[in-house]
Amino acid sequence: MGVSASSLLDEAQSSYIKGQAEAELQALAPYYRRQFSIARFQQVEEELEQRRETPTQLLMQKGPRQEAEVLYEEHLLYFEENRKWRDRYVVVRANHSLECHDSLETFVRGLPPRHKLLPTGGAVLTEEDAYAALVERCFPGDGGPKEDVAPPLRAMPGPFPLYLRLPYRRDCYFCFKQEAKRRGFASVLSDCIRHQNQDFLKKKTCEVQAFLKAVQLRRRDQGSYGPWDMLMGSDVRVMGNLVMEKLLPALEEDLLPRLKARRTERKRLWFATVEAAYILAQEHLLEGLARLKEECRAGARQQEVRIRADMDQILQSRRQLEDRVRAVVTEPAEKLCSESVRPYLDSVLEELMEPISCGFQEGRELLEGLMEEACRSARRGGQEDARKPLPTLAKPNLLSCYQKIAAVRENQQNLQVRFGFSHPTGLIHSTQMDLEQLMENAAFTFEQLLYTTSRDDVGSAPEKAKERVLKVELEDKPQFWSVLQRYDGDSSAVRKRICRQALLSVTLPFVQKELDAALKEEIRNLEEVLDPEHSSFVHVQNVYESILQQTLDEALTQGESAAALALREPLSSSSSSSVATLRKLDLPTDSQ
Repeated sequence: MGVSASSLLDEAQSSYIKGQAEAELQALAPYYRRQFSIARFQQVEEELEQRRETPTQLLMQKGPRQEAEVLYEEHLLYFEENRKWRDRYVVVRANHSLECHDSLETFVRGLPPRHKLLPTGGAVLTEEDAYAALVERCFPGDGGPKEDVAPPLRAMPGPFPLYLRLPYRRDCYFCFKQEAKRRGFASVLSDCIRHQNQDFLKKKTCEVQAFLKAVQLRRRDQGSYGPWDMLMGSDVRVMGNLVMEKLLPALEEDLLPRLKARRTERKRLWFATVEAAYILAQEHLLEGLARLKEECRAGARQQEVRIRADMDQILQSRRQLEDRVRAVVTEPAEKLCSESVRPYLDSVLEELMEPISCGFQEGRELLEGLMEEACRSARRGGQEDARKPLPTLAKPNLLSCYQKIAAVRENQQNLQVRFGFSHPTGLIHSTQMDLEQLMENAAFTFEQLLYTTSRDDVGSAPEKAKERVLKVELEDKPQFWSVLQRYDGDSSAVRKRICRQALLSVTLPFVQKELDAALKEEIRNLEEVLDPEHSSFVHVQNVYESILQQTLDEALTQGESAAALALREPLSSSSSSSVATLRKLDLPTDSQ
């Protein structure tokens, strides 16, 4: 039957894996230390200048959930590690972790779950053929004849299976007796994946900001520009993904020739060994990253007094460096943008924003329908009946909206040919989360207004649905607003931000790569301009990227292209030409 998975990670191989993890950590450490100091300096700078992002959203926003809050719970069939199907009680928490309990009783009694799963990087599939094809693509086999898929795929205990494919980890299998329950679980599981992928990366702490910048700069020095699909989850997971990228070829060369079993068994052993290597690498990285972060925190505490005392001088050093970098970069950057970026912006905008806007528009239509149903219920039976649809409104099924947004992936071929953009997963997931937050805000706003509106006010809303329903006078505003009008306003702001970020994510790496070929050494030599005492807080690569982004921002907003108008025109603009252009691309305007 071949070699067992455990025997493949003998002492020598375990040492090799730990060595690879340590090498990756040591390679990243200088980048991380420098970026940590810069991130802490920027925090102090913002604190002293009292720079705060002023919220401009119109919809109300509910406070953050407690991590232990339960978002979903259901009985289902789960395939255990002992390769047997068991009835389990699955619970999803507000931290988007998934728990498998023995039963509802053990959950209610507060006993720990039998399994806990963080589905970072996962892919949810409901068709056996699609799952088997995905597994086959991930197996570096000899290309021999394919065999029947292994259990549990051959012996599902119900008609509606669900497959969760996880990178570098054992896949998970679930089964349902009803399609509606599978559909609901798939939606919840997809939400978990998005949040597990993105939530850590969105944190504004020094640790996270330094880590992201360090990974970006190290990958750029290795010749990798632009987004990376495996930049997901915690810093330990991201580092583990970096290690596995380099480790897999060595594992393949060493392991596959030793697997003499049937193809199905070879696949099982291969994936089990990959998981063992991934876990071992992460265990080593967890300890190493903890030490590195504590070292940087201690250093930041020591630098705190100096930062505050020398803030003006450090800022002056940064301005001098910015002037020198701008003198080197501006002319070639503007020329490159004029010749190789601006002529293609409209097509880039359309390929990116058309599916995104379709998803947001469908979300609006779903919101309108659910609110109209609540208003009809209120007219029939009062506010208590109006509240009955609120659970559905608070957590609507956005799967179709998400699928429309994910169609960005279908348009990436042209972007890859023109700009080398081939990893849209981060953009797709963050955009889907923006829509999710917008819908949650709209539902919460509707609920709050419903509580403060009389039965007569709510009951009359259906007749005004075509005029943007449920107008109520706010206590602190003299004018009337509606939930849909607020949704439109916030959707406009969100999509405008997404538009800018999407264009930059496509074009900025392209511009960096093109200019680095000619300017990299000259830019690095400008480090000598810095006062050595300030070099911990100002780095030429950060300044260089900032100048490039400013130049690209100007290029994006110049001219009369649809892209320029989408980024430049105020949302309240009544210009018929700009509104028509934005409408053509289904971009938001307040005059809609």
